[in-house]
Amino acid sequence: MARSFEIVTDSSCNLPEHIIDELGLHILPLTFMVDGEDKVYQSYLKGETTDLAQFYAMMREGKVFKTSLPSIADAEKLVRELIDAEKDVLYLGFSSGLSGTCEAVSLVMRQLSQERPDRALVSVDTLAASGGQGLLVWYAAKMADEGAGIAEVAAWVEENKLHLAHWFTVDDLMFLFRGGRVSRTSAWAGTLLNIKPVMHVDDEGHLIPLEKVRGRKKSLNALVDHMAASANAPVSEQTVFITHGDCIKDAEYVADQVKQRFGVKDVIINYVDPVIGAHSGPGTMALFFLADKR
Repeated sequence: MARSFEIVTDSSCNLPEHIIDELGLHILPLTFMVDGEDKVYQSYLKGETTDLAQFYAMMREGKVFKTSLPSIADAEKLVRELIDAEKDVLYLGFSSGLSGTCEAVSLVMRQLSQERPDRALVSVDTLAASGGQGLLVWYAAKMADEGAGIAEVAAWVEENKLHLAHWFTVDDLMFLFRGGRVSRTSAWAGTLLNIKPVMHVDDEGHLIPLEKVRGRKKSLNALVDHMAASANAPVSEQTVFITHGDCIKDAEYVADQVKQRFGVKDVIINYVDPVIGAHSGPGTMALFFLADKR
């Protein structure tokens, strides 16, 4: 069935290229700079494969990255092209609790809506990040492909976004310190004691530390334990997303645990993009699923 509208999101959704193509999504890339260089890099380029292993290697070497919003001019150009083609547009944006991206793009949508009141231009703040945002986009696109209209899909995302659970851990607290997420004292103490934080994205879209465990394996198991405690039934029928900061073996371990413990068959693994990864660092591990609450 032909889709009745177009879906726009941003590169922080961390969806693999084949899914972006399969779902016909339009991606606005957030941007980053390396160690004060003048060159601005886009975190997603259509049809081009970015060597994210190299990006994380640079982080391990001590390179510092500065991140920024998508180009507002590019956002306006994309949405204008879609409405000029007589398309309605649903924009599903990166959490306003973590970035100004959604607010900036939504402003463009409102301005263009005044020019073209005959077109439906709808923005939703997903209050989600990485694979959490990606999973909401995935569900939205599947609904659209099954014939749901823009209002129905937007309403579903609004009603279900606080049921999209995000569980994260990181391997090195110093990257969270650089990003302002933890204090220097906490970062140094955690590093010395091999303490790993277990975090989630809360109902306001902020990344919040919830508990601390000692050792990497325990932190990975904690992600799966949180899934056991809150995932919506039937868990085995869910599609689960996992994103990682250049630690594929850990991602595969978590995927195996999810499959063994819950009978989940569909697990999609991808990298954490450079803009989010610049703040969370190498060794970031994240698990996303539908739950009774975040």
